[in-house]
Formats: sequence, structure tokens, C-alpha cells
Amino acid sequence: MSRSALVGNVTAMLEDAGFVVSDRCAIRPKSFDIAARRNDDLLLVKILGNIDAFNEETGHEMRRLGTYLQATPLVIGLRSRDEDLKPDVVYFRHGVPVFSPDTAYNLFIEDVPPLIYAAPGGLYVNIDGDLLADERENRDLSLGQLASQLGVSRRTVSKYEDGMNASVEVAMALQEFFDAPLTSPVDVLEGTDDVHESESTPDDPAADPTDERVVAVFTRAGYQVHPTARSPFKAVSEDEDDSGVVLTGHSEFTKAAEKRARIMSSIGHVTRTQSVYIVDRAKRDSVNGTALVEREELEELRDADDLRAVIRERAEHEEAA
Repeated sequence: MSRSALVGNVTAMLEDAGFVVSDRCAIRPKSFDIAARRNDDLLLVKILGNIDAFNEETGHEMRRLGTYLQATPLVIGLRSRDEDLKPDVVYFRHGVPVFSPDTAYNLFIEDVPPLIYAAPGGLYVNIDGDLLADERENRDLSLGQLASQLGVSRRTVSKYEDGMNASVEVAMALQEFFDAPLTSPVDVLEGTDDVHESESTPDDPAADPTDERVVAVFTRAGYQVHPTARSPFKAVSEDEDDSGVVLTGHSEFTKAAEKRARIMSSIGHVTRTQSVYIVDRAKRDSVNGTALVEREELEELRDADDLRAVIRERAEHEEAA
């Protein structure tokens, strides 16, 4: 299957699941292919045939964007090396959850979350420690007796009851012994930090030197500016007072810039953010809701209220037209 067809299939699946999906980010470089929202669940999705193409720089960018946009970054792919991704298993690459289209279908269409995740050493599941302790005590079993049944140490059983996860083999043995479900699903949208090594959000990349003046103006107006490295926009700017987020672009207004502005608008619609593109000269107010602001005009704006007003008025002007 071509990557383009795979992107189309994943997009259609998400739409069938009730997600609003952005236009494809058909530009380079890019960290994600589509943004998708269903109610309060916001996804930034990278779609790959071979997940080995997902590198550390892209993973860091997706995790940063996930933090700033309050979104879940994830990768949907078919295989790794010469092996297909196993169904209903969550993998991790550079801190980002990865799974197959079949797993995505079960999760988003069938509402059946995966139970298994891959980590160094094999495949694991989340054990409900409280439930395990209750089942053991209900049967008047000591830690040592259960450990003997499982072929593990008493200390290991104690760790399971304290929340340590177990291998698939141990989990199956526990469920067969107690004849009761003792596992809990991998919460891809909220709980993935619990099943892999916790890492802080990677630091922002340095701003492009040509963007320093734009960054300075946004900072002076009260925004916290997060430069990006592999996105259709140059920065994510957070209004520290209003909690609003603005996707920011900057370049000469060329055909390529217009294409970026359209994609920014589509992403902004899904992420519920505003978008603005800073240009040297503009003959129009906006592109599909992305406000166009000339650089000289931007430098005359003194605070966030003025900047918000310009962005809002130009976006609304296009909608009215």
C-alpha cells in the first residue's frame, strides 16, 4: 500500500469514528500528517508504512506540539523492519505511542483499547494491583503461595499488587488461575506516561534568525513563543494572560506561503487555535481564516489585545466575505 493510500485510509477511519480531521500537511518538513479532534480528544497523527522512519527529531517535535496544543501525539504504521506491527499492541518510539491501523480501528471505532504494550524485554500488560490483592486474599492465598503457582518470587507478586506491570505470559497465568480479568487497558489518550520511561518535554529549538524580530514582537505583546522545527508553522505562541494559542508563520507571501497558510487554517480549525502569517507585503486580509499581517504593521502593535484584535478581525472579514 502506498503511503498516500494509507493516509487516506486512516483519515477515512477517523472520520467514521466521529473525528473532525484537518487537511493533510502536504509540505516538508513535517512532524505530523493530520490533526483530528473528537470532543475533547485531540490527536496529532503521523502515518507511516515503516515506523523505523520515525526519528528522534520528529518525535521530540510531536511531543512539544502535544504539550502546547494539549494534544496526544501518535504514530499509526504498518511495520517495523520486516515485521508487521502486532494487533492490539502499543509500541513506543521516542516517547510517542505507535500502533497499527487495526489497533486504531479497534480503539476508535469499536471502542476497544489495547491491553498490551511493547517495552524492552518483551510485551507487557497493566495489572490491576488492588484487584489482584483482593482475589488472592479472597482465596486465602499468601504471597508465597501465589508466587509458587506463577513461578516467580514472593517479592515479584508483591510488586504486581503495588502496581508493577507484568509480562503477557504472567498476566495470562494470573487470569487463568483466578478465572477473572485482572488487566487494565493501555490508555493511549491519557495514560501512556505510565507505561514507558517518563521524560520531560524536549526543549524548544532555536528560532530561525530571520524570525527573531517576529518572535521579539510577540514576546513584547505578552506571548510565550515556542519555535518549531518540523511543522507547517514557524511557532506556537501562547497568550500568557488569555490562555489563547496562535499558530504563527512568517515568510514572503509566495504560492508556497499561501499553501502553508491554508494548512495552518485547517489545523487551527481542528485544534481550536487561531493562526497568523507574517509577510512583507499583503494584498489581502487572510487566507482561509489565517490572518495576514505585514511585518511593519506587526511591529507597531504593542500588546496582546491589539494583536488578538487584528487576527480576529481579519479572520472574520474573510468569513463575512
